[in-house]
Amino acid sequence: MNEFEWHLLEDKNPVESVVIDGTEVKSGDRVRLRPRQGGDVFDIALAGKIATVESIEQDYEGKLHLSVVVDDDPGRDIGMMRQPGHRFFFSATEVEPVEQEPGLASKQTTPSVLIAGIGNIFLGDDAFGVEVLNRFAHRALPEGVRAIDFGIRGLDLTYALMDGADITILVDACPRGGPPGDLYLIEPDLNALDNGEPGSATVDAHSMNPANVIRAARAMGGPLKKILLLGCEPQTLGPEEGQMGLSEPVAAAVERAIPLLESVVERVLGGEWPLGTTQS
Repeated sequence: MNEFEWHLLEDKNPVESVVIDGTEVKSGDRVRLRPRQGGDVFDIALAGKIATVESIEQDYEGKLHLSVVVDDDPGRDIGMMRQPGHRFFFSATEVEPVEQEPGLASKQTTPSVLIAGIGNIFLGDDAFGVEVLNRFAHRALPEGVRAIDFGIRGLDLTYALMDGADITILVDACPRGGPPGDLYLIEPDLNALDNGEPGSATVDAHSMNPANVIRAARAMGGPLKKILLLGCEPQTLGPEEGQMGLSEPVAAAVERAIPLLESVVERVLGGEWPLGTTQS
């Protein structure tokens, strides 16, 4: 993406809903697909099928497109995770709203979860998130859960946030003045992040500032939903010349962070949501 395209996206406001035939349609609503005549083979195959609106996207020209996942697609869960091949795009004129069936609201789709490790392995305890993800990623993850070590790749995390996971859990060193090794579970106020300095949404591809990454994803129209931060109080970020390896209290905190992270994921998948700030 070049700078011109970046600024075009920054100027676009996220679209929450669109009115079709007098009915407001938003993410999560169901529609029947009515592709235009003369479309491709996918249009022919999908005509008449029921699909769920995953998001509403706006292109550079301001045109709206509904990203949908077909109900009877065997890869539906993959589509809800915004993976290519299982998401299809239609204009508002190519779909018609479907009245929700009785009892359908009680059938909840398993939420998608992104667990993102953040940190620099050359800055001492800043590698906390990297180390947690290195251990956690080798475990068998529940359906719909992805665990990725982003390290200092801020741009990659920005694009991952734009994938629209229902829950994103950031794992990072988090200095808050407590004893080294303390763990914090925080739900950031995303609206407060919008009060940053002008230009604070700029992301360096070779560094990581979580607040800037979130601002950038929002500026690009990313459908950010809920974000948690699992943070650890660092003891040291090392000398100016750098330092590899965690301090003793933070290394011990990694062992405690694994079951805590598993518990958070279990609660999220079970329909619970940990609010506020906790510490262990």
